[in-house]
Amino acid sequence: MSATTGFLAHTRDDGVTQPLLEHLLGTAETARKNAGEWGGDFAFCCGLAHDVGKYSEKFQRRIRNENIRVDHATAGGQALYALNKESALSVLAAYCVTGHHGGLPNGGSRKQALGDKSDTTLFGRLKRAIEDYQPYKNEVGLPLLEIPNVLKIRRDGFDAAFFVRMLFSALVDADRLDTEKFCNRGNAPRGGFLKIPALLKALSVTVEKFLNSEEKPAESEITARNETLKKVRNALLRDCLSRAQSPPGLFKLTAPTGSGKTISSLAFALTHANENNLRRILYVVPYNTIIEQNAKVFEDILGPENVLRHNSDAEYKDDSEETQNKKFSVENWDFPVIVTSSVQFFESLFSNNTSKCRKLHNIAGSVLVFDEAQMIPVPYLLPCVHAIETLVTQYGCSAVLSTATQSAVDCYFKNIQPVEISQNPEESYAVLRRATIRPLGEALSDEDLSGRLLESESALCIVNTRAHAQELFKKLCSLSPEGAFHLSTTMYPEHRKRVLHEIRERLAENLVCRVISTSLVEAGVDLDFETVYREAAGLDSIVQAAGRCNREGKRSAGDSAVFVFSPAERKPPTMLRSQIDAYHQTADKHADLAGLETIEAYFEQLFYNYGEGNLDARQILRMFNDGAKSMSFPFEDAAKAFKLIDDHSQKTLYYLRENPALAERVYKGERSRELFREIGAYGINLYEYEVEKLRAAGAVDDRLDESIILLTGEYDSEMGVKLSPEGGQAFYV
Repeated sequence: MSATTGFLAHTRDDGVTQPLLEHLLGTAETARKNAGEWGGDFAFCCGLAHDVGKYSEKFQRRIRNENIRVDHATAGGQALYALNKESALSVLAAYCVTGHHGGLPNGGSRKQALGDKSDTTLFGRLKRAIEDYQPYKNEVGLPLLEIPNVLKIRRDGFDAAFFVRMLFSALVDADRLDTEKFCNRGNAPRGGFLKIPALLKALSVTVEKFLNSEEKPAESEITARNETLKKVRNALLRDCLSRAQSPPGLFKLTAPTGSGKTISSLAFALTHANENNLRRILYVVPYNTIIEQNAKVFEDILGPENVLRHNSDAEYKDDSEETQNKKFSVENWDFPVIVTSSVQFFESLFSNNTSKCRKLHNIAGSVLVFDEAQMIPVPYLLPCVHAIETLVTQYGCSAVLSTATQSAVDCYFKNIQPVEISQNPEESYAVLRRATIRPLGEALSDEDLSGRLLESESALCIVNTRAHAQELFKKLCSLSPEGAFHLSTTMYPEHRKRVLHEIRERLAENLVCRVISTSLVEAGVDLDFETVYREAAGLDSIVQAAGRCNREGKRSAGDSAVFVFSPAERKPPTMLRSQIDAYHQTADKHADLAGLETIEAYFEQLFYNYGEGNLDARQILRMFNDGAKSMSFPFEDAAKAFKLIDDHSQKTLYYLRENPALAERVYKGERSRELFREIGAYGINLYEYEVEKLRAAGAVDDRLDESIILLTGEYDSEMGVKLSPEGGQAFYV
């Protein structure tokens, strides 16, 4: 086949045109490369077929500037479906081709498909009457589909649907890259990073520094403790380097806070990737604060040009080559080291959206490190575990379940079991224990709790709700405002960063510092307090809170207390009742609440309380397995159901008072990807009822459009959004 000029795929702004066959061939070859060993030939067929609808006379009139609409995506699905005699394989390919612009559709029913425009299901579109595209046969010879390698291993409904999403990713990315190359007169800025062997060499400098650091004689108790800490960290690092020689598989890294887990896990990941010819490292992290912290560590070791951060706080807005590379690589994750959020990772795996799915094929053949793996939301545990297992067993990945609080998820992996990397986690926990968890028998009023906090000049109190944090902070300030701070997601990200910086400075200078916070401070935030109070929650959260007490080991564990309390005036939040019940049930039976056996018993109790049916509360696995026989998969419905954060009950408000330039761009009507990334630093997620209160107080401006709601008042310089608004404080640009 050779490209001709009769049929066009694209027209550039300078009038240059791209032959349609050239686009099909370019997309097909890139799709084959994207899908590699697990489905390369299958992806090639999809690439050839994806735009054959553009061979219609009506589309060719459209591309020559006639203002008409044409459905060109359905044609390729119909062509493959007919060519392969309506087989199961043809259905899998048709999902990808018909959805390559609008997203993966629901399958629908072969028997009930209407075939008209109102039926947007796959089988409905396969019956739809569309423009004649048969001239494609004069230029394109579509090969027959053959069963892809990945589905020769094991096949159920979930596996088949997972393959469709991975194939969809390979196709969509190939289509976008070929179009991007033509429209930009060459490739867009991508690359500029080192490969795995070079990154491992860069890491070796840090590793050697750790392992060969000179051990000085102990001159004091603190020095002796530091030397012990160094030995524990080095032992973990050596365990990671040793286990990294293993073939790809599923691993777990159980190591307490302060054990050097971040660098040790990076050493495992890069060494393991180099040993097994894996392509990239993906860190999947539950909190934005940990993402920022881990990414900074990796950038310092590997160079910022080799580390991509992909979460809601990431901004790539300057014109430097490095930033432009990252800006494009966020779309498809073609980067050697990526740090992303659990929400971004898992919701992308279960999405039907083109932009979210585009990166999935680049997960294959990677090392996946799930930091604080125990924080996978319990109602989505089974589909998440199943997805991890599928990536390991069928797509050449290695996965590491990294945790400071031992979970009990091992039994939910059906075909593989995780191998522990650390040779002696119990000893590490014993050596690195810095605080003692002490349940308080009596419930505490806010007044009593504030009085207790005033007994220490360095105290942290973590509560379960933002409203409680604000009320308790006000109570504390009424008694003693000196060194009092508030932290919660009622503050926009940039505001929280400033407050965290001030807290760290006061702690470093031994000044009075008392902090009221929600759980956002628990994981990955390096703060060290003499005393910590934690409202009853899941035991994993309580143990994480203990990591903020005596973090630097300046005192004995016995002299550093984490007090667990119940508030006298408040009922437990509904969403935490199962965790709180499991904590109390476990605490009644175990004296050492920070012990590994206790933590594992807690998770077993928690999963038992939920019941296995509620570990997949939205029935995601059933949705796909029920469709195995008919090949009818509800991709659109599942994507709507799989939301780790329920964005239907929350809205994002942007407080731009401190950045008038951004506010002006918003009011002038700019709506760009770059703008949304920039205003993300000023975004606050609130529930609908909270927004309504602010609207009633005149503090919300939503006159612009549905995409941007501005918070124009009721923002406190210490607490952020006032959850009990007073009214009359709005500002307008």
